[in-house]
Amino acid sequence: MKTRPELTLADCERVAAAAVAQAQRNQWVVAIAILDDGGHLLHFVRMDGATPANAAIAVEKARTAALSRRTSGSWEERVKAGRTSMLKMPGILPVQGGVPIMVDGTCIGGVGVSGVQSHEDEQIAQVGIDALLKR
Repeated sequence: MKTRPELTLADCERVAAAAVAQAQRNQWVVAIAILDDGGHLLHFVRMDGATPANAAIAVEKARTAALSRRTSGSWEERVKAGRTSMLKMPGILPVQGGVPIMVDGTCIGGVGVSGVQSHEDEQIAQVGIDALLKR
């Protein structure tokens, strides 16, 4: 039987704090979703001024990353390259800003951010993950 790490509330709070700090440093207003590896919401932050759409999109970006074990941006690149059939993949939002949380080759969840340019959303998500993994 395998054992593997899982996200705790303290882990989620560490990710969220680092992500919020990164957004605030840049004066960005975003929503941040942290999901487990099955795509279930564990933690959520909607900064003042973030829209309801940002909230929903952040969750879907995180779900894409957690379930596919790939960044949501990698799906966007496939669509840009002409693989429009990727738009029909269940549970996939092909928009940059969702990043899987990988520990020793195992996905333990995903972080999704929405509210600024997609590459900035991904930057915020990665800063949060890096704070957890001490990169």
